[in-house]
Amino acid sequence: MVALLRDHDVVTAALETGVDTTTGEGVADAVAGADVVIDVTNRAVFDPEVVMDFFTTSTHTLLDAERQAGVRHHVVLSIVGVDRLSYPGYLDAKKAQERLVADSGVPFTTVRSTQFFENLTAMGTGAAQGGVIVLPTADLQPIAAADVATTVADVATSAPLNSVVEIAGPERGAFTRLIAPVLAAHGDHRPVRSDAAAGYFGVPIVPDSLVPLGPARLGRTTFEDWSTTTLETT
Repeated sequence: MVALLRDHDVVTAALETGVDTTTGEGVADAVAGADVVIDVTNRAVFDPEVVMDFFTTSTHTLLDAERQAGVRHHVVLSIVGVDRLSYPGYLDAKKAQERLVADSGVPFTTVRSTQFFENLTAMGTGAAQGGVIVLPTADLQPIAAADVATTVADVATSAPLNSVVEIAGPERGAFTRLIAPVLAAHGDHRPVRSDAAAGYFGVPIVPDSLVPLGPARLGRTTFEDWSTTTLETT
């Protein structure tokens, strides 16, 4: 994403650059003089208390520093469906993060994305039950990470909407249709089947839970394009 913003002065704030949004270390210096802050902080854990503490603490820290610095646009990356799903753990923590941003007084845009193509392998292996991959009877509309970065960069260089933008890939399809060939390309040939009772990392879902229900900005990369350029080189 930094390359997409090469016409702007960009400061990368991360643990590697001495910025910790959970302790506050380096945050004030990082946002000083900034017009826009793009928040893509993440902690991929599913313990409800741990992940809630991470997102609320990190977001409070950022927003407090932004108010002091006079930041004019806070962009946060979130998840399509988070407003419709409630489940202790990651989803509820992201929902809490969205609320903090919306109530902060800092002009904002929330970008909700569908799952990335790059996460399909982990989604499949995480659904293993013994020697079988058991996937929900639901749809996905995955998007390439590069397309997400392009949209987030575009949003960041535009006026804040004080609202939500949803983004997704150009094609919608069943879990099994999208995940089975990805697993096979990585040498995982376990049987793949669908089950209406199967959840999404433990979260109960219905067919439309993880896809946009209203207007969405669509990425340009199709599943076939991504598969051809990515899977065939693995």
